[in-house]
This record gives sequence, structure tokens and C-alpha cells, in this order.
Amino acid sequence: MNIEHLKIIRTGGSVEDRAQTIRDHLRDAIVDRRLAPAAKLSESEVGALFNVSRTIARAALQMLAFEGLVRIERNRGAFVANPSPEEARQVFASRRLMEPGIAAVACERATARDIEAFRVQLGEEARFIGQRGPAARRAEIKASGDFHLLLASVAGNAILLRFMEELIARSSLVIALYGKSGASSCGHSEHVDILDALEARDVPRMNNLMIRHLDHLEADLDLRLKEGLGLKEALNLPG
Repeated sequence: MNIEHLKIIRTGGSVEDRAQTIRDHLRDAIVDRRLAPAAKLSESEVGALFNVSRTIARAALQMLAFEGLVRIERNRGAFVANPSPEEARQVFASRRLMEPGIAAVACERATARDIEAFRVQLGEEARFIGQRGPAARRAEIKASGDFHLLLASVAGNAILLRFMEELIARSSLVIALYGKSGASSCGHSEHVDILDALEARDVPRMNNLMIRHLDHLEADLDLRLKEGLGLKEALNLPG
């Protein structure tokens, strides 16, 4: 975080804007693995580090809790989410149940404009292939999740889309915390194959490709816990 961002948090914008900015920095620290799973996020410490009230700090933590990146326990406080191996398996098991059906409906409904939107999305993914560093890793994970959310959007079921948004958020956390980065190009090429099947309206092939893709994502997880930094060090705040 640079000094300019810190000034914005301390002096500029509404309560919601400042909470959102703090949320963004905390989220980056979680996704970058600078904050370890289960690390405590004290409202008072977050407030002191950003020189804001506990109300603003609490709002930022609640935003992260809504996304599944933080869990809030009554009388104990907020903690970085710590998905267990079993929870990670359940996330991908849920996706294997839902996404083939979503893909089948998307095959029936996809328009030429939708196909072009997928191509633009794949172009975004391709930009991060071969790049290194936390920012590229975050963008890569988001772009990959956005491809699956685009499929759900094309399917046109608002309820399923909301379920998928939660599942993608949870699986993105799992991948950010425990995923290896070596399978990026493989995942992108699988998305390309899925789009080819979508454009051909080949439902059986698309379903097979989707299941195989999700299997590869799950197989790429390394669920060993890694030691994280303290909150101040993880956020790279000036002395």
C-alpha cells in the first residue's frame, strides 16, 4: 500500500468507500498468502493500522465475511477463512454437480454476442499466462472464475448464478491459498476447449470437458498450511 492510498482511507470518501478500500487491501493480503488461514483480524488492530474507527473496520471485515474470505465468530472476532481439505472437496463436488447442467443450458441459449464475450474473457486470461507475482496471480484466479460465472450468466438462471457466485468465491479462496501456479496454461487451454464445445453446441463433449477441468483444478491443490505474517507486516503499511 502506498502513502496516497493511506491518505484516501484516512481522510477521503464516505464510510462505505473507506471500508471498501480497507477490504481491498485485506483481501489482497489474504489472496497473496501474506495472511495465513485462521489468522485473527482484530477490529481494533485493523482500525488502528488504518487510523479509522472500529465501525469502519468492522464494515470492511463484514464485506470479506460475505465473500467467504473471513469468518466472524460471536464473542471471538474475525479470522481469515481456513477451508479444511474436506470443505475444499465439498466445494468442487458441488461444482461438479452444478456446472455440467449450467453448461448444457448455456449451449442452448448462447448467442453470437455471448460467444464473442467468451473470446474477450479468454483474451484476458491469456494476458496472465507466463506472468509472475501476486498481482498477476490474483488477476489470473479472478479471470478463471469469471469464465465460469459467464457460463452461468448465459444459462440465464438468476438463482443458479447466485449459487455459482458463492461457489466461485469459495473455490477462488481455496485456489488462492492452496493452489499451485503451474497449471495456469493448462486451465486456460481447457477453457478454450470448453468454448469450442459451446460454440458447436456439443453438450456431451462440453460436460466431459467441464468435469475433467474441475478434476484438474482440485488435483492441483496443495492443502498444506503455510506460515503467514502478522497483520501489519502482511499489509506492508509504512512504519
